[in-house]
Amino acid sequence: MFGRNLRELAAPYRSVASLCRDLGINRTQFNRYLSGDSFPRPDVLAQICAFFDVDARILLEPISSVLEKPGVYNHPYLYEFLGLRSRSLPEEIFPSGFYRFSRKSFIEPDQLLVGMIHVFRQDCYVFVRGFEPRSAMRAQGLPLQSQLREFRGVVSPQDDGVSFTVAHRSNAATTFNYLSRAATFHNSYWLGYTALPTRATMSGRRVTQVVYEHLNCPFADVMKAARQTGYTTVEGLPKFHANYLQLDKPFT
Repeated sequence: MFGRNLRELAAPYRSVASLCRDLGINRTQFNRYLSGDSFPRPDVLAQICAFFDVDARILLEPISSVLEKPGVYNHPYLYEFLGLRSRSLPEEIFPSGFYRFSRKSFIEPDQLLVGMIHVFRQDCYVFVRGFEPRSAMRAQGLPLQSQLREFRGVVSPQDDGVSFTVAHRSNAATTFNYLSRAATFHNSYWLGYTALPTRATMSGRRVTQVVYEHLNCPFADVMKAARQTGYTTVEGLPKFHANYLQLDKPFT
């Protein structure tokens, strides 16, 4: 049982070698745990449990019961499909912190939107939180209260990237996002698309390219970037964002 549980916990990681480095455990010995040929000493078990945020029940009980917590992802019907993946997203795959994003507006066809999100880890999940820019809400004649501008979501790993669905309070204005790391020397950029679930019409944008930039900088610079969010033109986009969006090419 322990070997099977450990294999499930290790599955989302890029390689056993990198996981062993993060754990500080010898790879050969870890492989013996995975195969069920050996069990860890109490101190090593405590180390493994702390890393994956589980308890010693992983020795004897199915991982689904060990990880069982309130929430739809951990419902028995969905757990093997969504529950474990939503809990297993290492920092090296998608770092915590503040991200700035740019995309075409869904509402204003000739405008671009710059926004920000905060990615953080809590209770083994990776959450997203952000606020619609005041200027964008004002331009649409919408209320500016923080509770109406706030959106939240949860991030899940994909084979070559991450996805997250975010929604405003009461599940209003939901969007789906998919991102993969940009294959360039700019290791802090993520490329993908954002989809707006809405009634199909002959006009109106429902899917658009998006670029996310991990702001690995002092908090003062993060706040400066936050003050520059809202509707903008190509010339007003953050550095490199226009190049990554490739606005002169059709999105397919």
